[in-house]
Amino acid sequence: MGGFFVTNALLAEFIGVKIFSVEATLGFEPLNFTLFGESGLGFNMTAGVLLWPVVFVFTDVLNEYYGQRGVRFLSFLTAGLISYGFLMVYLAMSVEPASFWIGSKAGQGVENMDTAFNAIFGQGLRIIVGSIIAFFIGQIADVYVFRQIRRITGEKKLWLRATGSTLVSQLIDSYVVLFIAFYGQFSNVQILAFGMVAYAYKFVVAILSTPVIYLVHLGIEWYLGKEKAHEMAEAAH
Repeated sequence: MGGFFVTNALLAEFIGVKIFSVEATLGFEPLNFTLFGESGLGFNMTAGVLLWPVVFVFTDVLNEYYGQRGVRFLSFLTAGLISYGFLMVYLAMSVEPASFWIGSKAGQGVENMDTAFNAIFGQGLRIIVGSIIAFFIGQIADVYVFRQIRRITGEKKLWLRATGSTLVSQLIDSYVVLFIAFYGQFSNVQILAFGMVAYAYKFVVAILSTPVIYLVHLGIEWYLGKEKAHEMAEAAH
């Protein structure tokens, strides 16, 4: 689970440079709605949102069986590996490209492969820093809310602590990364509108992901046995 968690977090960072239209992907016309006075809005998302729901599902599962210490360890590890990954990308961008490689895809419409490579992977420093900080703060919030709900409900209402913690952490994550990355470039109203659109998508995905959490729990109980799984959950909390 840890390997899957880290892999998804890394992939989400790297594919996040692509912005896609949810409406166009589903075959609809852009909605072009107005929010907080900002018009022409649609569900245009970073491709990273395709994988972040998986990360937060695994966060809740790890939280259930390994507690705050396990999630904190994995969050530190993931943040460090994301930083390492971006460092290696910038190292790759700085080396001189082979002359034959530069025009190797000209027949496919890419005149300069080195320029394309740098444009895709060369995210701004503020976006990188904002993304890592948002990830870490979101994880801390997820763990805290999850533990508070479990303290009140006990082992019951898995859906409430899993979905509730994700909804809170995703709200924080959405705005932390936007304010760090784009403060001063866009107005606060624009950032508020963009963040709310992104959060609306995450809200729906979090609700739809609830059955997946139950399936993962069933898989763990089948693998470990109900008694062992119960012991681990109790020890974690």
